[in-house]
Amino acid sequence: MIKLYDEMYLLNGVEMVPASEMALRYPQVQCTPQEAKKGTIAYSILASHNTSGQMDKLRLRFDAMASHDITFVGIIQTAKASGMDHFPMPYVLTNCHNTLCAVGGTINEDDHMFGLSAAHKYGGIYVPPHLAVIHQYMREMHAGCGKMILGSDSHTRYGALGTMAIGEGGGELVKQLLEDTYDINYPGVVAIYLDGKPQPYVGPQDIALAIIGAVFKNGFVKNKVMEFVGPGVASMTTDYRNGIDVMTTETTCLSSIWRTDEETRSFLKAHGREEDYRPLEPAPVAFYDACVYVDLSSVKPMIALPFHPSNTYEIDELNANLEDILAAVEKEAAKVAGGRASYTLLDKIQDGKLHVQQGIIAGCAGGNYSNVVEAANLLRGKSCGNGAFSLSVYPSSQPVFMNLTRQGYAADLMQAGAIVRSAFCGPCFGAGDTPGNNMLSIRHTTRNFPNREGSKPGNAQMAAVALMDARSIAATAANGGVLTSAEAYDGWGNVPEYTFDRTVYEHRVYNGFGHPTSEDLVYGPNIRDWPEMSRLTDNILLRVCSKIMDPVTTTDELIPSGETSSYRSNPLGLAEFTLSRRDPGYVERSKEVDRMEKARAAGKDPLSFAPALREVYDVIRSLPGMKKVSPEETEIGSVIYAVKPGDGSAREQAASCQRVIGGLANITHEYATKRYRSNVMNWGMLPFQMKDEPDFDVGDYIFVPSVRTALDGSLDHIPAYLVRAGRAEEIELYIAEMTEDEKRIVKAGCLINYNRERKGL
Repeated sequence: MIKLYDEMYLLNGVEMVPASEMALRYPQVQCTPQEAKKGTIAYSILASHNTSGQMDKLRLRFDAMASHDITFVGIIQTAKASGMDHFPMPYVLTNCHNTLCAVGGTINEDDHMFGLSAAHKYGGIYVPPHLAVIHQYMREMHAGCGKMILGSDSHTRYGALGTMAIGEGGGELVKQLLEDTYDINYPGVVAIYLDGKPQPYVGPQDIALAIIGAVFKNGFVKNKVMEFVGPGVASMTTDYRNGIDVMTTETTCLSSIWRTDEETRSFLKAHGREEDYRPLEPAPVAFYDACVYVDLSSVKPMIALPFHPSNTYEIDELNANLEDILAAVEKEAAKVAGGRASYTLLDKIQDGKLHVQQGIIAGCAGGNYSNVVEAANLLRGKSCGNGAFSLSVYPSSQPVFMNLTRQGYAADLMQAGAIVRSAFCGPCFGAGDTPGNNMLSIRHTTRNFPNREGSKPGNAQMAAVALMDARSIAATAANGGVLTSAEAYDGWGNVPEYTFDRTVYEHRVYNGFGHPTSEDLVYGPNIRDWPEMSRLTDNILLRVCSKIMDPVTTTDELIPSGETSSYRSNPLGLAEFTLSRRDPGYVERSKEVDRMEKARAAGKDPLSFAPALREVYDVIRSLPGMKKVSPEETEIGSVIYAVKPGDGSAREQAASCQRVIGGLANITHEYATKRYRSNVMNWGMLPFQMKDEPDFDVGDYIFVPSVRTALDGSLDHIPAYLVRAGRAEEIELYIAEMTEDEKRIVKAGCLINYNRERKGL
């Protein structure tokens, strides 16, 4: 049972009191909501990291940062171009995404060697491929009570260890490397009140999916901090808490934090870091902007059907209504495929049971020690079968793998027919264990967005993923691939104490923090510098190059994951894939606009090389006060309209790929996440929004006069003109609040330009 409440007081960490009832029930407690907000755990941590001197406008500095091999090259290249000469904080570079070095020749290993050379040159921490997924390494070696960590991966979440962690685009990490700050308004804080105790057959993914299903679609915790409190916290091990915590990203919250206890201390002590423990509890009187009440004992084994982690059902509910529920998913699949591929689920029902073709237990969510042990315990002496169904297990780090090996659990899994692999994030974003065409994969990973399993509808190849807990995946494996709830089996909860052995890290991880060298960076042929980008002119002309009316557009649709990740160190090479699985014609349309802008920036008359613009400018000059608008002094760029873009990954390339081929703005109804909007601004694009339905189409132009002046004034109303068919009509745009630095970055054309100007480079 999950219930949602508005404003709530928490007394002594136990009693929930609705704000509307507080004065009546406890008249002796004289504490205003504003004062009681200071009683949250989140407030104390944010206050200790804030440098602004005012809590409503935070300017945060973090204790450590983390990136993986899809993102760290671009971040370091950007920071280097901006004048960075050392890493001012522990910066961990893991190699858990482009791990396999199997696509694109040498380019993935070239990125790894670049990362190692950067760790030497700037004083970083380098974790070689196969040693650990990014978030497990940070849990084991860096997260601690009261800390803040920033990562360039959206699932940067270490709240169960008392760390407020935030996943952001690379531009925000660059700012920290340049010893600038992360600037946000003070966020709302929502209490996640855990009560009771999970059933033995219920795992952390089940709890997480139940919460996601309750809060995602209504935006209940969007851009807020989820603070886990209540007596139910004590019913879970830290490993279990970590499994819930990492999934908070799928609610679209900003960050998470948990109350800590002796169980937290034990985890840190086992990892040789007991000094990083301190108790974190809400004050005796704490006020929360909202509350999510979770009765842990009532949560059942869950499944999130394609194509989102919020598409949740109890497994028993699904099995009782297979045809109706799966028929609805098939309709959604048809929308995703857009006529380019066929995907069916009803044909996977045999004798009234759903047969799946693949199971995966992996990564920062599924590969934790206790999840794998529970799966191995169930599968001991059983068989996954020799049919279409297969099972792969990826422990989250080599220390976890070593412990599983020494205790015999890895052998138990192998004897059952499971394949045990090294630490790798690939199955979570389509670069490992891609299922066959028209197959259904069940995974204890973080996401099941379209195409994240590796399918390509444009090539008539389509599969799909449903998210489940490792326990129910093991139950399904034991049942030959027939979808089965873990509740069907007994014997859960027999998980021996974990013994952490850091020897492999001591032997293989390079830790150069505080000791930069004079070594050169090692560049492979695919590692390219960022192309130059124009400063924002006072007037701008936008050509609509894509219009997406889907309710939500994910970052995987803006720039696909999977094999394209091999080109993440080559800005122009990667940009060729922009919107390739959603609007294949976008790239050439935007590049045509970019050619116009590059010629204009080189001093050429745009009307001479783009005659079609002559009519556009004739219309613009006929507008009141626009007679002297100069094409030579008006930046030309492409624009994407999407209803709600940016759900999902923190990858900055979702924005930078638009920018390097001519993108100058997004227009949206709303942005799905703060991090995507930040990426848009850090890459010099204007984050426009509009309240009305868009009355423009691909190929139309939008003229925005005096936009630099508009950035310095009220952003609530920004006049613009839709130009088409020889006439203009006014439309109204607006921009949500921007910081002064964000305004300067957009005016400069991108974060690199802004930083170089500041440093006189």
